[in-house]
Amino acid sequence: MAVLSGAAVPLLLLGVLGGVGAVLKPHVLLQAEFYQRSEGPDKAWAQFGFHFDADELFHVELDAAQTVWRLPEFGRFASFEAQGALQNMAVGKQNLEVMISNSNRSQQNFVTPELALFPAEAVSLEEPNVLICYADKFWPPVATMEWRRNGAVVSEGVYDSVYYGRPDLLFRKFSYLPFVPQRGDVYSCAVRHWGAEGPVQRMWEPEVPEPPSESSATLWCAVGLAVGIAGIAAGTALILRAVRRNAANRQPGLL
Repeated sequence: MAVLSGAAVPLLLLGVLGGVGAVLKPHVLLQAEFYQRSEGPDKAWAQFGFHFDADELFHVELDAAQTVWRLPEFGRFASFEAQGALQNMAVGKQNLEVMISNSNRSQQNFVTPELALFPAEAVSLEEPNVLICYADKFWPPVATMEWRRNGAVVSEGVYDSVYYGRPDLLFRKFSYLPFVPQRGDVYSCAVRHWGAEGPVQRMWEPEVPEPPSESSATLWCAVGLAVGIAGIAAGTALILRAVRRNAANRQPGLL
């Protein structure tokens, strides 16, 4: 596997903090691109996009020659010609072949991804939510992510992010699964990567309190009834005692 990647461009943007005054705040605009291919069968992968402070602004669908903005609103204030990305990929492919030849076809060691699986919001049964599968610190940027629910593959509604670069030249990627939490459901996310012999997998299931059993509910009802009866008896005794005391106080004295 050989990879040719892009680089970051540091910027200084002017910001205002709570009316105290203008301060210089550093930001990073990253032209994130790579071109890579495997040995053996002629198979290649490429990606081109721009990131701002580690968040995606847009990427280019190279096969369709189309710019895809991470949020549609971004496209109202800026534009990018997809043809420029195609030209960069052509140059990257040529440079990669030169680098492969100069390095005597030596390869870098693979780095296996770390995987985390968690919900986007606090979980409540029957309330729509999103599960997030996060693969981090891997190289090269070739990772296939798969969702399962109770052992069955799930693909409907799944959204995979592009690859995000890291300062240490490794990569990270997200996969999102909309779902409705149901008691007893078990979800899993697995990532396949060249650095691992098999899939790296994480499991998740809703952590919600179990409903009280029928026997527990009956027991609590009996306890409540007993406490109520005891309270009524105690109240009745106090009332009778007070009545007797008042009657004794009202008896006329001897002449």
